Amino acid sequence: MFNFIPAIVRYPTYQIFLVAVLALALAGALFPLWIRLLRYRNIGQQIRADGPQGHLVKQGTPTMGGVLILIVVAVIYLATGEVGRLGIIPLGAMLACGLLGFIDDYSKVVHERSLGLRPRAKIIGQAVVAIFVALAAVNWAHLDTHVFVPFMGNLDLGGLSSTFTIVGFKIVVPWLYVILVWFMVVGESNAVNLTDGLDGLAAGSVMIVMLAYVAIAFRQGHLEVALFAAAVAGACLGFLWYNSYPADIFMGDTGSLGLGAAIAALAIVTKTELLLLVIGGIYLVETLSVVLQVASFKLTGKRIFRMAPLHHHFEMKGWSETKIMVRFWIITGILAGAGFALYFVGAVRK
Repeated sequence: MFNFIPAIVRYPTYQIFLVAVLALALAGALFPLWIRLLRYRNIGQQIRADGPQGHLVKQGTPTMGGVLILIVVAVIYLATGEVGRLGIIPLGAMLACGLLGFIDDYSKVVHERSLGLRPRAKIIGQAVVAIFVALAAVNWAHLDTHVFVPFMGNLDLGGLSSTFTIVGFKIVVPWLYVILVWFMVVGESNAVNLTDGLDGLAAGSVMIVMLAYVAIAFRQGHLEVALFAAAVAGACLGFLWYNSYPADIFMGDTGSLGLGAAIAALAIVTKTELLLLVIGGIYLVETLSVVLQVASFKLTGKRIFRMAPLHHHFEMKGWSETKIMVRFWIITGILAGAGFALYFVGAVRK
């Protein structure tokens, strides 16, 4: 009756829009069932005793919503038929760090405490994922090791490299680039995890950042990357319906670690590594607030903020969760737009 396939192939923008809508619809339809299952299995969030006292009422709220987010993204993206190496890398990074987060979440639920995996174990797991992402980007997707520096040009991080032969395959290891990717994947996944402290904050900000990467990937002609980012944006929006204040479900570390790794991997495959500092600037601010708080307390015995990460500082000042969430979304939108503008200017100058 309706021949949709030719229209989808002919108009990539329509295909991107359709993928986002399908991810939104699938997530929106499945989350009520997922929430019921989690409640039946008594899988609830464990709240830190030293956190904001207003959060204690959230004790027991279903968590691990990130499991369904990642499943929806993977199913919708793989069903597009536009799966390429540049899309597989962020998908793999997301699922690998999501698995790490799942182990962390499961440990919290089983032991009924707010602490899961030890920080060292978590970072080692993220580091392994980062190394695989770096090596896959260079050796499998054949991306170069040049890093775009806004207003300055490209910086080559492939000068210090080693070549190994494993099972007949030559693997190039550009050490400086691997270190950069390590910082990106480990830093971004943990940064999104830190941001996931208020209802709707992480999901909404990730959705906005993903829209920026949809635009960048589309501008580059990498449809498979744009479709992946669109699927993530749609799934986050579908999740946000149930995660908005007061949340019916949390994404847990499964979602925050996985989505953070996906953002870092998208910056890598779109060759916007340093622009991630602007596009995902809200996560940088949240992380710096924690670093500054810890450093200040250890050096002077005084705290800069009432509580870190930064969103808790405003919460302690009496701001409502909704007010903080919306304002952080606005800041994320401004930064994501500025990052895309910097990319566009740089692309035009090339």
